[in-house]
Amino acid sequence: MNTDSLENKDPMERPTKEQIRDLPIYNGISLDNIIVVTNKADSISAIAELRTHSCLGFDTESKPCFIKGEVSDGPHLIQLATKSKVFLFPTKFYENVTAIAEILSDPTIRKVGFGLKEDKKILFRKFGIKLVNTEELSSKVMRFTQIKQRVGARVAVAIFFNQRLSKSAQQSNWSIFPLHDHQKKYAANDAHTALLIELEIELEIELEIERQSH
Repeated sequence: MNTDSLENKDPMERPTKEQIRDLPIYNGISLDNIIVVTNKADSISAIAELRTHSCLGFDTESKPCFIKGEVSDGPHLIQLATKSKVFLFPTKFYENVTAIAEILSDPTIRKVGFGLKEDKKILFRKFGIKLVNTEELSSKVMRFTQIKQRVGARVAVAIFFNQRLSKSAQQSNWSIFPLHDHQKKYAANDAHTALLIELEIELEIELEIERQSH
């Protein structure tokens, strides 16, 4: 739905770093609902379930580079979220890459997330996968809130859910396997919050349009 339809909506304020630090931590999705896909059978099952959804939360993780001139060979993890589950696909398993390409390149399934430009670039560079039918939530949140500064996932979670999204695992080694529990939670929450923010914006737009029509 087009956020331009809310022209008379009052602008929101972008929370400061200090305000975000004071917010309660965002716990997000439980480990029980995070599925790490490691074999062909699990991959087939995951793709079948993901295909039943028209919109998915999306993100990737790559091992960070700390040496000048070093280029990451990521992504090492691809995340796709529904409302109730998050599927984590370590790219070290070839079956994952070939299976997930079907979803990422499917024009009928919308993928929403933050910082998608870089994700598109590294997916195509490493695997030749074209990420299609995407929505960059940074731009959408900025239009919806009328905030002029860039908005990432952490700020968006603070705005919509009044909670603090942890970024403590961001610089961890995403090429290791198995992943630690805190890495699974971090990666899953990045994709899951993207979907929840998309759904929250769409709901608020619908409610606002309904109010304006009366």
